[in-house]
Amino acid sequence: MIPDLGKYTDTVLWSYAASIALLVGVVVATLWRGRKVRAELRRIEARMTGKGPGNA
Repeated sequence: MIPDLGKYTDTVLWSYAASIALLVGVVVATLWRGRKVRAELRRIEARMTGKGPGNA
């Protein structure tokens, strides 16, 4: 199923690998940032409702 790329095989495969690595990096960074923001929102909501530490 892989087409014959001739002398460009290495370049094309490395380009695919780099693209996939960058996409995985973006997804991981997005998930990490989402967890961080969600935790911060929970802290803010707890503080606003008086359920957080320091508001007892």
